[in-house]
Amino acid sequence: MSDGLSLILQLWGGLFYLTNKICFALAEGSARTRRRQLKIAGWAIYILGVPAWVIILVDKHNWIAAAIEAGGVPAMLLGLYNAHHHGASHHQFFDRTTSLCTYAFILLGVGYSLHDYGGITSCSQVLEIGVTTGFLLGSYLLAVGNGTGWLLFMLMNGSMGTLMAIQSKPILALQQVVSLGFVVYGFTAALKAHPRRRQT
Repeated sequence: MSDGLSLILQLWGGLFYLTNKICFALAEGSARTRRRQLKIAGWAIYILGVPAWVIILVDKHNWIAAAIEAGGVPAMLLGLYNAHHHGASHHQFFDRTTSLCTYAFILLGVGYSLHDYGGITSCSQVLEIGVTTGFLLGSYLLAVGNGTGWLLFMLMNGSMGTLMAIQSKPILALQQVVSLGFVVYGFTAALKAHPRRRQT
């Protein structure tokens, strides 16, 4: 991949994903209508950033993370659907399809990575597992309105930031650090808005 294309993809993916975290974080402390608008915008922006991330990850043979980014789109659509319906409408078929896609992409990504690398043989694969766990579980929990998803996003941001740093993607590494700040803010706001979750 050329340096110019790499820069464009980093800016595209980084800005869209950072905007998503900002929208989600601000939504936690907002009034109902504003919260709904921010969550709809956040899910939509995230989906639009997926192609850039997938291209970058595939180029570096980060098969697990690439598969998860692509496979996470149904969870994003579920979040968008639930936000549009004020978080009160859960479509069973859509929910089951999202779960099926999640498991299928986990198996696909991990399986191909094991084939390509001959097992778990690199630091990048370990970091990808952290990204996978944080992204899939965090996205699903936030999609169904569970603020615990913020904790898993912290794992995702830390793992992805480290992965991007060691693979010479400084813009995306910095974006993950900045995103982590908004994730911490979102988690704190979620605790304040729903104090009973402190005990769960």
